[in-house]
Amino acid sequence: MTVTTQRVDSAVGSPSRPRRHRGRIQAPGLPWILPALVLSAGLIYYCIGYTGFLSTLNWDGASPDPQSIGLKNYTNLVNDPVFWKAIWHTVSFFVVTFVVQTAIGVLFAVIMHSRIRLAVVYKVIIFVPVVLAPAIMAPVFRQIFAADGQLNWVLSHIGLGFLAQPWIGQDSTALPVIMAITIWQWTGLTFVLYYAAMSQIDPSLLEAARIDGAGNIRTLTAIIWPSLRGTTLALGILSAIGALKTFDVPWLVTVAGPNNSTQFLGTYIYQMTIQLAHVGYGAALSIVLLVIALVMAIVLQVAGREKTGGR
Repeated sequence: MTVTTQRVDSAVGSPSRPRRHRGRIQAPGLPWILPALVLSAGLIYYCIGYTGFLSTLNWDGASPDPQSIGLKNYTNLVNDPVFWKAIWHTVSFFVVTFVVQTAIGVLFAVIMHSRIRLAVVYKVIIFVPVVLAPAIMAPVFRQIFAADGQLNWVLSHIGLGFLAQPWIGQDSTALPVIMAITIWQWTGLTFVLYYAAMSQIDPSLLEAARIDGAGNIRTLTAIIWPSLRGTTLALGILSAIGALKTFDVPWLVTVAGPNNSTQFLGTYIYQMTIQLAHVGYGAALSIVLLVIALVMAIVLQVAGREKTGGR
């Protein structure tokens, strides 16, 4: 019986053992992942390494003889007040936009799950800003928030003219305007993800909560919101990385001004590298941006695992 079993195993092949071909272990999936592996290792990581090399140079991007200055670009960066202002803008931008988008996205998702009429139309209206290019909408927002724009016109005609001001022309309101535009643009994506996550909640849990006398608020806080932790974590990571890469809206609407009041790391890198031709300093900013993005992603991931019990 033992001999027969061994013969059958040798003829069929044990599924737990890798196949061998001419004395070598075959990897059936290797040809499929090889292009992505070559692209990642040969292009992405090469570019990162080359950017790190450029960050040790004093170079304008065109001179044939760049000067090696070691870590001086990084020491200058630590003492750069515009850099720290960009960091502060990034942090505050992330916190405000993430909290507001999460609140509005959950609210819209709950409303759309309540079987309202014309729900499909509302979903399309909410999601439309996500597919609009910032380059198309930037001139519109510049006109709306201008000193003589439509927002001030509306305020003056409804008896709130004392609130009219140059929204993108002063330090105190330029950054909140950029936050408001970003919230308008990306809340649709937050809504779609939360709506899909709510669709996965077992209806029997909600029905049991209703039978036990739980109201809408109690059901939302005790059942629905805890079930959305994974989605919230993913949105938090995406929002953090998106805040670090923010460029298009502040550059197209306010050109990172006035007085650097809407300066972000992305806009500062562009100004230093392209406009001022400080390629080495811009490369140092890029490396710092990469490190911060990795650290934030790891922190959010670890925090999310701790809240979900390591799952």
